[in-house]
Amino acid sequence: MNIILVGLGGALGAIARYSITELASKYIFTSSYLGTLTVNILGCLLVGLAFGLYADIKSDVQLFFVVGFLGSFTTMSAFSTQTMELINNYNFGEATLYILMTIGFTILATYIGLSIGTLK
Repeated sequence: MNIILVGLGGALGAIARYSITELASKYIFTSSYLGTLTVNILGCLLVGLAFGLYADIKSDVQLFFVVGFLGSFTTMSAFSTQTMELINNYNFGEATLYILMTIGFTILATYIGLSIGTLK
């Protein structure tokens, strides 16, 4: 049953990641990598929130949402591929900014989510 929960969550997370990245890239930003950055920041905020709210609970919801959905929603593979595209196109400044924004904002978002999730 655990594998099914993680698999279903993962499938929905992948669909959500793709959809949000495409929408953000098409309607909000001019570069596709900013859509991935948006997803990674949102995913980290949700991970922090989930761990803050459900730190002591090991449940089917945690397997489905945290391991499955958020595990496939946020992705380092898209981040690293897009970073390499920027580097290969000699956009070193933009690649550096993307790396720093991704690391900084995703850690900050996780902290904010965890802080909100642990409010009592």
